Amino acid sequence: MGPGLSLPNRMAHPGPPPKVNHRRRLPAAWALASAALLAGCGPRPPWPVQWLAESPLPRQPEAALRQCEVRLGLAPERAAPADATNFGERQGFDVYGRAVPNRPQLIVLHETVIGAADTLRMFATPHPNDDDQASYHVLVDIGGQRLRVVNDDKRAYGAGMAAWGDMTVRIRPTSVGSINNLALHLGLESPADGRGDTASHSGYSDAQYRSAAAQVLLWQARFGIPLSRVTSHAAVDRSRSRYDPRNFRWDRFDAAWQKAAKACGFEVYDTGRATL
Repeated sequence: MGPGLSLPNRMAHPGPPPKVNHRRRLPAAWALASAALLAGCGPRPPWPVQWLAESPLPRQPEAALRQCEVRLGLAPERAAPADATNFGERQGFDVYGRAVPNRPQLIVLHETVIGAADTLRMFATPHPNDDDQASYHVLVDIGGQRLRVVNDDKRAYGAGMAAWGDMTVRIRPTSVGSINNLALHLGLESPADGRGDTASHSGYSDAQYRSAAAQVLLWQARFGIPLSRVTSHAAVDRSRSRYDPRNFRWDRFDAAWQKAAKACGFEVYDTGRATL
């Protein structure tokens, strides 16, 4: 059983999780099938489309986000792009032609299990096999540097079989359901004593907590996401094979987040409750 995402499958437990073949664009044949189904020819869709409640929180303009970065003294992101096989489009429709949620509404925290350099190398390597495809939107290394892997408008492959509560996005009948279509994924580089399938490790650096809290805040402000929709890979995983980020201290994250939110005037994104 491995803590992290796809690469640690080969390193941290004896076999990969159930195959999740939900990432690629819909073939033309499926588009034709969708038209026929919508015209009344064919079976009824076997699952309902699920939606999260719309957040009432404001979406800040880019100028306000840049000002927040300055106030927090954030170093610019460093580009570390993933290969095109390791991310995709946020899909707008399922095979039946029904609209599905496809804009960021959740933020999921992960850890790498391997070093940052090896993680970025893996993300930049072409992976035609779905089981090997993986990515985050942003990776925060031990020193707190933010490494941009996938643009926010794209679908990073951070979680396979996953759900927020019992809410998941299914594109076709064989899909096991995933939240990648509406998630933003942030990974933390594991410390040296956490490289592998260990129960725990020494934890994350102060710089990582500060950068992670700042990045989460910026995402919240850009997309209107409440703090109650910031979660962990362990919490959304439904393959029962992920338990990252290990040793994550929510109290340390929250202290860094509160400080950043006050500096930027973005306290509104903490609704002070477990729901909207």
